[in-house]
Amino acid sequence: MSFDEEWSAARATATANVSMRLNQVPADPGGGGGGDGDLELNQDHIGAIGSDAYKLHTRLQTDGKHAASATAEAAGALTKEGFASGAALLKANSLWESQVKTLVAACATISNGLNYSLSSHAKDEQQLHADFTASAIDKYLK
Repeated sequence: MSFDEEWSAARATATANVSMRLNQVPADPGGGGGGDGDLELNQDHIGAIGSDAYKLHTRLQTDGKHAASATAEAAGALTKEGFASGAALLKANSLWESQVKTLVAACATISNGLNYSLSSHAKDEQQLHADFTASAIDKYLK
């Protein structure tokens, strides 16, 4: 098949799949919306994710460090006996602690960000409702 034939076939396929929609929302907009075409924020889902991030943050702060003293003790004993693996173990533990701190910070950022988003969205919704109710546009929307 030549390029021109292939290109014509691709254009024909694309043209066959095109539809036009004017001044309306499709019957099923997809994306989990309520069918009215509005952006929907499911506070229960967002809240659950934020809660899980907070729980993970709390657990990582303690559970991520539970082997620190035993590791330091083992690394010291190995180093004292002249094993190079003592220094390597200390380095591995240091990297582990750094990564745990990064995860703890990321969980806090996610949790705080989602809490802020929920609060901000609620305030924005209240402000928009107040603005539209007070405007002349409101009588035309009813």
